[in-house]
Amino acid sequence: MGIRSLLVKPIAKYIISKNKKWETNPIEAQKSIFKKLVEKGSQTVYGKERKFETIKTYEDFKKAVPVVDYEDIKSYIERVKNGEKDILWPGQPLYFAKTSGTTSGTKYIPITKESIPYHINSARDALFNYVVETGNADFFDRKLIFLSGSPEIEKKNSIYIGRLSGISNHHVPSWLRTNQMPSYETNCMDDWEAKVDKIVDETLPEDMSLISGIPPWVQMYFDKIQAKTGKKIKDVFPNFSVFVYGGVNFEPYKAKLFESIGKEIDNIETYPASEGFIAYQNTQKDKGLLLLVNNGMFFEFIPADEYFQENRRRLSLEQVELGVNYALVINSNAGLWGYSIGDTVKFVSKNPYKIVVSGRIKHFISAFGEHVIGEEVEKAMKYACEQQPGTEVTEFTVAPQVVDPEGGLPFHEWFVEFSTEPTDIESFRNDLDKKLTQLNTYYDDLITGNILQKLKIRSIQKGGFIEYMKSLGKLGGQNKVPRLSNDRKLADGLNSFIKN
Repeated sequence: MGIRSLLVKPIAKYIISKNKKWETNPIEAQKSIFKKLVEKGSQTVYGKERKFETIKTYEDFKKAVPVVDYEDIKSYIERVKNGEKDILWPGQPLYFAKTSGTTSGTKYIPITKESIPYHINSARDALFNYVVETGNADFFDRKLIFLSGSPEIEKKNSIYIGRLSGISNHHVPSWLRTNQMPSYETNCMDDWEAKVDKIVDETLPEDMSLISGIPPWVQMYFDKIQAKTGKKIKDVFPNFSVFVYGGVNFEPYKAKLFESIGKEIDNIETYPASEGFIAYQNTQKDKGLLLLVNNGMFFEFIPADEYFQENRRRLSLEQVELGVNYALVINSNAGLWGYSIGDTVKFVSKNPYKIVVSGRIKHFISAFGEHVIGEEVEKAMKYACEQQPGTEVTEFTVAPQVVDPEGGLPFHEWFVEFSTEPTDIESFRNDLDKKLTQLNTYYDDLITGNILQKLKIRSIQKGGFIEYMKSLGKLGGQNKVPRLSNDRKLADGLNSFIKN
């Protein structure tokens, strides 16, 4: 046991025991944060416009503060970017985290001196929970890699601007700096493929113990190592014991990743967002993510099936139910008010409050009224793969095809890149469709009512998704392939990568 692991264990134990206070009193923690946020917000331009000084209850708050997306607050953000103070939060933010938008283009999410510690400490606490539960702290004595975007940041009007992963990189504790990889110079490289090649060169001689990143990009890193060495990852890095990930559902990537590693290893799921660190997996015994109710954010939840309705309900934590899909709305100490982050979550426990990320509120297929969501297509894919053991999927996405080129009924079109193809593709197709009809009654009605025909699979050539993302300038880092969409933009872009 090295000096780092020796010191980490008692510190981890102390911090995790301290966190139990809010973990066991979540409603009180949320009420306390609500009160503090409203008090601080009343000092801002936004708070004065919305008459925060009159807000006494959550019901008052809902009347005063609308649910918004980025476009709705863009004018306030621009004022902050131009150097104005006290607009959304007292003073100025320390940073703007740049994120890829859709209709909004690049989004600039504020991070303040009050919010930044929660981003950093939550990542730490996810690891500390693991240490306390398993007793394994040895990975702190070896090399750790964080596959992320560039840590380069620029300064404009006294506010630093960069990617969240890059901003976070500047706050890695000094005691971890010496075993953090890759090198700063390599991390700053823009070309993702060249960057991963360089990371492979830097890490191959090292004793890697923890690897963190978004699963498809970690898989790319593993593929390059295997191509260079001809070995499984466990034989290249025998002490690799912990995989940390976030940003996407792990299940579609799990089989391929573990096959590349050569064994199953402990994995920790996190739920960081530019808007705040929302949840993390606090035990290896279940996959639910502990909602971080004391992280400077007051959470609201809108039933997903009501989201686009005029009289949609907004619920506080104490009003949620298990097993219901909710659009997640946050109010934060970074000055975001009634902000819909675009994700949907589902509660799997209320003691403590634990969630799973079920999809994106705007990532769905409802071209025919079915409202199929990400969670459903991922469960269907998992089921189909299980029916033909050995089948491995690298990446996939789903889109509606309203006009069948062959003149038949409309259908859902699945674009799938297999690393190991199913032995019987027609049975695989049937299993996908069967499971989806079980999961979504509206889809079932459309199939049985002959409104839709059975889904069709388009097999994508090896590396096709990577090439497509590269063509968009969205290769690597925090960029992710949408699991499904209600239009043909992504599908049409993938057409040139379909296997003949």
